[in-house]
Amino acid sequence: MDSPWIVLGLGNPGEAYRRTRHNAGFRVAESLARELDARWSDEGASRVARVELAGRPLVLACPLTYMNRSGEAAVELCAAEGAATGRLLVVHDDIDLRLGRIRVRPGGGTGGHNGLRSLVDRLGGTEFPRVRLGIRGTGRAGRDLADYVLEPFDEAEESLVDEMIELGTSAVRSVVGEGVAAAMNRCNGPVAGPDDGD
Repeated sequence: MDSPWIVLGLGNPGEAYRRTRHNAGFRVAESLARELDARWSDEGASRVARVELAGRPLVLACPLTYMNRSGEAAVELCAAEGAATGRLLVVHDDIDLRLGRIRVRPGGGTGGHNGLRSLVDRLGGTEFPRVRLGIRGTGRAGRDLADYVLEPFDEAEESLVDEMIELGTSAVRSVVGEGVAAAMNRCNGPVAGPDDGD
């Protein structure tokens, strides 16, 4: 039997970070858990919910390690589940994408993202699939990146964020049910809100 898919939403634990831009990955994992009526429990370095999706076992996980040590949680989960990195689907915020856009990718670099950098360092490679969630709003210009990603979304952005989380959740379903290539074809076109380019 195939090893389960592990859906690793990236973010920082704790109420203070819950609505920040950096926690968009957590929000997708939590959205899918709600849809599937999953129960969360703490297992080692992650908060985990075990479910089935499209007849396949699925592990939803949100690291408890903070963003810059996400790789520790990923390595622990892959070892516990006997899963290769090709079955680790990482869902993360992306400052290079305009707010509302999502992209499914089979791998790639870190783009300066501390969580991805930790994953690459600990996993020893970049070829794990991702769902990228655009967090770059109109107020990004001139702002310090570290401060910007740790701030909550503006109130005016929240409806667009909710749409993007729905798209991200659908993308995860597609990857697990159909594979990365099919999910890229299905999910890389739609954009939350008006599509006025990047």
